[in-house]
Amino acid sequence: MITDFTQCREVHPYLAEPQAMRVGAPGKCGLLDLVFELTREGKSIMRQWTRHAPLIVQQELYFDEAMPEMPCVYILSSGGPNIDGDRYENKFTLKKGAFAHISTGAATKIAEMAYNFSGLKQNFILEEKAYLEYIPEPTIPCRNSRYITDTVIEIAPSATLFYSEIYNGGRKYYKEGELFEYDLLSICTRAQRPDGQPLFREKLVATPKENPVRPIGMMHNYDVFANVIVLTPEKDAAEIYDKTQAFINRDKRIAAGISYLPNQCGLLFKVLGEESQPVKRIVREFGSIVRMQIKGKPLPKEFVWR
Repeated sequence: MITDFTQCREVHPYLAEPQAMRVGAPGKCGLLDLVFELTREGKSIMRQWTRHAPLIVQQELYFDEAMPEMPCVYILSSGGPNIDGDRYENKFTLKKGAFAHISTGAATKIAEMAYNFSGLKQNFILEEKAYLEYIPEPTIPCRNSRYITDTVIEIAPSATLFYSEIYNGGRKYYKEGELFEYDLLSICTRAQRPDGQPLFREKLVATPKENPVRPIGMMHNYDVFANVIVLTPEKDAAEIYDKTQAFINRDKRIAAGISYLPNQCGLLFKVLGEESQPVKRIVREFGSIVRMQIKGKPLPKEFVWR
């Protein structure tokens, strides 16, 4: 994992210290460390949790009727949108056989910035037979914002991780519209086995003001992008791949594609759309295919208010 985001050259133009509150000041340095374990009765529980504001989690919930033994945890923020100088860190550990569903209470807004950038580090650790669904609400980078993430996944060969990200182009319906007017979006994800064997690394860097993202082969006429990573045993990956259809629907302006990750470690699923709700629906439909393959039960329907 990157120990210091200033090592990344894409943030070098944005290293000025914020004039209001310094980088990493109290209230600007959030931390979550969640550990899930399996009980003797077959119920998964959040055994321990560490939280530093503005990141917050409360007690796990058990509302999934298909899997009532699965804990559902929502990440909340007491600080409003991410602003320049914010530094957040998440660590999620699933012990042998444990399973969980993690989401966010609302979309993550990346506010306008004048000096620095906002950064998020994530570390996922899945032991043997563990299963995790990580399906947060979309991230919305506003005008002149800068956002960088670095995600490291350590996963046992028998475990399964469904990891999704959705990025809006901006505040589409704000005043006259605000699409792809942010300064920087840098997303890096990598995975390895517990013994250190590397599985894959993917890095996406968007600087729309310098390098437009509207050409064909990039975002073109689409405004929302979803990136889904499924790390799972090779046999399960093949079954999921066969059950998933790539498509382009020009009438509904939505498209999806699927491919294998290297080292027989899983799948990469991407969705492009005009609005966030249809993209979220496609991601959840794909997540239901994955859960049916691994757990034999579908994802529940999304709550109507989400």
